[in-house]
Amino acid sequence: MQSPLPVRDGVNATRLRLPEEGPWDTALDYMMHRWGHIDPQGIEDRFDAGEIVGEAGVALDRSTPLQEHTFIWYYRTLPPETRMPVELNILHQDDHLLVVDKPHFLPTTPGGTYIQESALVRLRNQLGLPDLIPMHRLDRMTAGVLLLSTNPATRGKYQVLFEKRQVQKEYECVAAAAPAPGHPAVGFPVVVRNRMTKSRSYLLAEVIDGEPNTETRIELLRTFDAGTPAGGGPAPGTAAALAGRLGLYRLEPQSGKTHQLRVHMASLGLGIVNDAFYPVLLDKAPDDYAKPLQLLARGIRFVDPISGTPVEYRSRLNLSHAR
Repeated sequence: MQSPLPVRDGVNATRLRLPEEGPWDTALDYMMHRWGHIDPQGIEDRFDAGEIVGEAGVALDRSTPLQEHTFIWYYRTLPPETRMPVELNILHQDDHLLVVDKPHFLPTTPGGTYIQESALVRLRNQLGLPDLIPMHRLDRMTAGVLLLSTNPATRGKYQVLFEKRQVQKEYECVAAAAPAPGHPAVGFPVVVRNRMTKSRSYLLAEVIDGEPNTETRIELLRTFDAGTPAGGGPAPGTAAALAGRLGLYRLEPQSGKTHQLRVHMASLGLGIVNDAFYPVLLDKAPDDYAKPLQLLARGIRFVDPISGTPVEYRSRLNLSHAR
């Protein structure tokens, strides 16, 4: 549903569905029920200023009945954020697409404590492109090629490519050169298939019984001494640190489940260096910019639906542990 309010400071207005009935006479009463304990004066001020609107952009006031609108839109009060010491680099830009190198630690889209400090909001503000929308997502801890649509009129043509799995993605990661104790040896290249699920209430993705819904081809490109990575010390607590050998791997996913590559590598006993989730969930700690997750979206290729020609975009970043 199209928002009647424009993007402001790179952020979309928030949409709220009002209940059809309940012990609230007005939309104001319901919002006070939901968030009055946080900022009651701010809610009243928004109604008085006409900053809360319904369908077609009609402004609500304090007396607007609850049943008058199904959806309302408003701008949230955004908390201050400290700018992350990471930068986005533009790889390609035209009338339809923007392709960037997303750094580690920066989320693709706003959410939680990261609003202004997200790739989408940064780029909207930096380039003056309020209609910018990502065509896919990279985990906050994953770096590399990110594709965004700049043109609402042609956006659907690119979305179809992703829906029909006509986009080929290539990743690289650094992990132990040999599986951790208790895991069998692996003959590369190998294809990992299983069924994964992830709930919003649980941090980790899980492998469960059932028909596979994920697939990744994994190839070992080369092995090398762990040594001291650029920008940081050794990777403590990993099989790689103990064995003294690391491997650079190429990963080619045929599906796109959350944390798929991290789970598939860990299932082989080859947990990715600096992964705080798999194979063992570590205690939450502040971001350590010297120890990024060693996972990079190296490239993306497809037949461009506008020009009809094959295109490929490659990351210019490198993993700090790779040799």
